[in-house]
Amino acid sequence: MLFRLLRLILILTLVVSAPPSFDAVAQGLGQAPAGLVADQQKILQSLTTKTDNFEKQIQQDAEDDGSLVDIRLQLEELSHQSLNSALAFRTRLGEINSRLEQLGAAPAAGQPPEPDIVSGERQALVSEKAEINSVIAVAQTLSIRISGLIDKIGNMRSELFRNLLTKRYVLSDALSPQVFSDARDEFGNFYKAVSSWLSFAFKFKFQAILAATFVALGLALVLLVGGRRLFGRVFEADPTNEDPSYLSRLSVAFWSTLLPTLAVGAFLGSTIFFFNYYNVLRGDIGLFLNALAAVIGVVFCVNRLTNAALSPRLPNWRLIPVETGPARWLVRLTTAMAVVIGFNYFLSIVNDKMGSPLSLTIARSFGATIIVGVILILMAMLRPFKARDGSWRPWPAWLRYTSLALGLFTIVAALLGYIGLGLFVSSQVVVTGTVLITAYIGFLSARAIGEEGAFANTSVGRWLSANSSYEDTALDQLGLVVSVAINVMIVLVFLPLILLMWGFQPGDIEAWAYKLATGINIGSVTISVTGILSGIVVFVIGYFLTRWFQGWLDGSVMARGKVDTGVRNSIRLAVGYAGVALAALVGISAAGIDLSSLALVAGALSLGIGFGLQNVVSNFVSGLILLAERPFKVGDWIVAGDVSGTVKKISVRATEIETFQRQSVILPNSNLINNAVGNWTHRNKLGRVDIKVGVAYGSDVKQVHAILLEIARSHPLVLKNPEPFVLFSNFGTAALEFEIRVFLADVMNGNIAQNDIRFAVLERFSGEHIEIPSTPRAVVEIHKPKAWPTDDDKIEADFAEQEQVKAEAEAEKRRLAKSRKTKKPDPD
Repeated sequence: MLFRLLRLILILTLVVSAPPSFDAVAQGLGQAPAGLVADQQKILQSLTTKTDNFEKQIQQDAEDDGSLVDIRLQLEELSHQSLNSALAFRTRLGEINSRLEQLGAAPAAGQPPEPDIVSGERQALVSEKAEINSVIAVAQTLSIRISGLIDKIGNMRSELFRNLLTKRYVLSDALSPQVFSDARDEFGNFYKAVSSWLSFAFKFKFQAILAATFVALGLALVLLVGGRRLFGRVFEADPTNEDPSYLSRLSVAFWSTLLPTLAVGAFLGSTIFFFNYYNVLRGDIGLFLNALAAVIGVVFCVNRLTNAALSPRLPNWRLIPVETGPARWLVRLTTAMAVVIGFNYFLSIVNDKMGSPLSLTIARSFGATIIVGVILILMAMLRPFKARDGSWRPWPAWLRYTSLALGLFTIVAALLGYIGLGLFVSSQVVVTGTVLITAYIGFLSARAIGEEGAFANTSVGRWLSANSSYEDTALDQLGLVVSVAINVMIVLVFLPLILLMWGFQPGDIEAWAYKLATGINIGSVTISVTGILSGIVVFVIGYFLTRWFQGWLDGSVMARGKVDTGVRNSIRLAVGYAGVALAALVGISAAGIDLSSLALVAGALSLGIGFGLQNVVSNFVSGLILLAERPFKVGDWIVAGDVSGTVKKISVRATEIETFQRQSVILPNSNLINNAVGNWTHRNKLGRVDIKVGVAYGSDVKQVHAILLEIARSHPLVLKNPEPFVLFSNFGTAALEFEIRVFLADVMNGNIAQNDIRFAVLERFSGEHIEIPSTPRAVVEIHKPKAWPTDDDKIEADFAEQEQVKAEAEAEKRRLAKSRKTKKPDPD
């Protein structure tokens, strides 16, 4: 009673003194995130200001596709930042909701009021939650607004592309004599700009120009020479090879196009980079030089590809079986088409920068489109094949008509005023066609390398075969890896080029790559290439660390500690499974996969596992029991049912047993747990071997016993303790049966001991004239009806032979009866 009174007084004291302190706590709860709320409000206000500026910039740059792409990338970054602002309150909201659940709902009308402490805390939490929700609402609204601007930019860019292709120009102004005077003035202005820059550059930046040029040239030479040394024969065609394989022709065509093009691209790109680094380039000259580098790269690539595929100088290396004369014309026409398209592109950059009249731009594009159309028609009319009778044959119908249709389409589109459409088609025929053909040759090369035995016949495969220990199977697998690597390289290199040719900007590709790397949302699932690759890398590192730790533990720790082989195997397996499982979990976490979702999936599959995979689970649990209890270990000689042999491997699902016939038997672990298993070498290898021997009735059994015991004791593998034992086991139907029982230190040598003892028994019994009887076998005589005698002499000869056989049988019976009478009688 006294304790209850003291407890009541203590509670009343706390209640009276608590309101001021709890009010302070409630105020602290309301003021704790005030700094976070203020910071996020400032961030959102800054993002809103940037969004307003970008919205105005969109209206200003509505006709500039590249500027719209840059604005879209920056808007996507703003959207990401606004979502991060909303996510900053996630932890605090979780704490508030959890505390509100603990406090419960406010008392309804008519119920006793709750203490002021609880109501004050609830009110502070509710007001704080409302303030946070208002900030989150602003962030979400801003994110929705930014998404709308991004969609608007996409629609504007689509409209620009459609206008480019469908806009019709008046050709009368473009074909007037005024165009020639405009072109002359344009060329004069361009010449003055370039000459003024050259005079400035050679006067003040000459050393920087030389340094940048030589560094870029050195980089290109390193790439070219390194490529030649690395790829060797697949880089250039061998004129001495009269009949190159299809794979060799594909490889030469692909690599002799790709590597020199990369070298030229490296030279041009590094030159421009170092020119910019040393401030050699002016704004307009930089644009001109970039355009010129792009033109040179495209023309060089087209020329290399056509020469590699058609090979006018080496007919045996051609991928397309055309004649030499048409092959030369195809190379010239294709290169000319690339030059026309590249020159037109370069002039378009010059016209834009110099502010040329529209009529000059129309005339330039019109001429380029007509020339490309004429070249396509000439290529279609070419007869590249020669029949057996010497007549020339045209291209296949589908290819010929496609080329004619494209050429006529560009010419007609240009004549009707749709110059943008015609020029776009012409450019795609040259540039996209070159990229697609090169990529197609690369895919064919990858497929040819991936075929069985193909990689071993390549120069690289032959070098690896001669200078390494790779076998044909390993080289074939390496060929598959090389094939996959080539395919991936082609996709990564040529897909962005094709997208750029079809009107996409580098910013588009950058945005897609960023989304692919950071994650693509499909419903509630986020797929991230970067996360997946990170998870794979982490798992591979964990796997190899586990294997290294296994080897170190087994070879350095347990081997030095003289740990039993079976114990070492069990520990090594347990460490391996634990390490791989841990590496898998860490890899899954690194990949960004929520393990709780996997737990849900595992729970959903538990019923199916219980019914469909019960045998697998049973074997798995049995394997764990075997590794823990160790009723047998690796190296033991066991007998499981009809299977007898040496244990080679114990895994969690099955156990591998090698019979004495060298046959590997895989037994499920549940069979070894649920059934009887004999282990000859469970605790040690000591074991008994039995040899049965039978002697004829009438033999001296004491002498036989002494001889057998002497033979058993004299064998070097037989142990002296326990000593050998000879048992007179039975009176058999045909012999007196004895059994030699010997103990061996290693029962695995039982066959050797049995073999030696049996040879010794035969040798001693022969010397002591002790007979080992054999079981008589019944002879079944088949009586056939006698044929009608046709020869009297033959009948007499057969009768004499039968009488002789009977006489020999009677003599044998008398000899056996005589020998039995001379032997001692059997003891009673």
